[in-house]
Amino acid sequence: MELSVRAQQGQQRLLQGGPPAGARAPPSPPAGENGQGLFECPMCHLVCTDYAVLQEHIELHLEECSFFEERNLTDLELAQHLQNEEDRQRREAAAKQEREDFQKLQRQYGLDGSGGYKQQSLKNLEKEVAFGKMSPSDYHKRTAEMMESLAFGIDDGKTKTSGVTEALCQYYQNECKDIKHVWLSTGVDHFHCSLGDRGWGCGYRNFQMLLSSLLRNSTYEDCLKDNSSIPCIPKIQSLIEDAWKEGFDPQGASHFNSTLRGTKAWIGACEIYSLLTSLRLKCQVIDFYQPTGPSGTHPRLLEWVLNYYSSDKENGAKVVCTSKPPIYLQHQGHSRTILGIEERKNKTLCLLIFDPGCPSQEMQKLLKGIDGNSLRLLRRFVGSLKHKQYQLVAVDGVLTTEEKVAHRQASQLFTAQRIP
Repeated sequence: MELSVRAQQGQQRLLQGGPPAGARAPPSPPAGENGQGLFECPMCHLVCTDYAVLQEHIELHLEECSFFEERNLTDLELAQHLQNEEDRQRREAAAKQEREDFQKLQRQYGLDGSGGYKQQSLKNLEKEVAFGKMSPSDYHKRTAEMMESLAFGIDDGKTKTSGVTEALCQYYQNECKDIKHVWLSTGVDHFHCSLGDRGWGCGYRNFQMLLSSLLRNSTYEDCLKDNSSIPCIPKIQSLIEDAWKEGFDPQGASHFNSTLRGTKAWIGACEIYSLLTSLRLKCQVIDFYQPTGPSGTHPRLLEWVLNYYSSDKENGAKVVCTSKPPIYLQHQGHSRTILGIEERKNKTLCLLIFDPGCPSQEMQKLLKGIDGNSLRLLRRFVGSLKHKQYQLVAVDGVLTTEEKVAHRQASQLFTAQRIP
């Protein structure tokens, strides 16, 4: 360092006995034993014979101490500045990541303002034409049909497959020797996601499946007199908004800013419950909030479904076509519809499920003939139910006006029946 070098140079000059260049000669010091004055540095105990040189040497010591004190203070300030800067950058990075995560969630759950069913339909129809998969005339025809469907609020039925439940009933009567009992809900139509709701419409499609069964049951005729046709997705969104306006599930309404129509918002068990209850349908939400079996499985869920359907058991018949509606099944990121359950001779259980992600073409193959291979589309054994949490929405009756008010009040703080 510069001052250390200067101090060393001063020491060399002391040892050589010569005065610093340009220094004034000090008064003659007292003589030692050999007739020469001796002076000792009080800081490093260096001995020299020139007092002026000793003074300069001591001043160098003092300068060097002052420099190090000043530098130490500057280093502390610099370290504090660097720490503050690092903290600021960390806060900014965390805030940026939070914004990006929030925007990602908005996109994922359809709340990013990019439009809803109509906008996505038009965009994807245009892509079909651009890729040569659809002619311009078909594009205009499909667009006109979609606009008519939206105007009347009724699903166009283009992704609907009817008759699978009836085909299953006939199949189980004649085949499946390894099945001890099977219970099926009242007839259910399958609805597949379309160009307008691909990637986010599963909850709405499962509601359409559930409603298609309820409309076949005279028990629910009075509740559904104003909804006697299967609504399109924007209409379902409006119905949920109407339930929120009535006062159902205010926390859920707040989550969506009380708006679904014109968005690609995902819905789940709570929204289905609010909609059904607003229509005076008696239903419950069952929350299987943790696995109840080995390897993260949910055997208690299958047992609950068995009890739901088998309460309608008729004289131990092998195939029981019940009056029960299907069950809405929700897990993280997707929902499906349970339309029945198998009890096998080895006592294992197997759910029968309609998945809105399954293309209509595949579902229609079941109408041409069902066998063990094609049933893999529908069968779900306990080993395939490994999501951390599942929720069921089950309809079982009609509410009186007073009961509807009580359920609406109870939904102010939404709770589900938890199993276990």
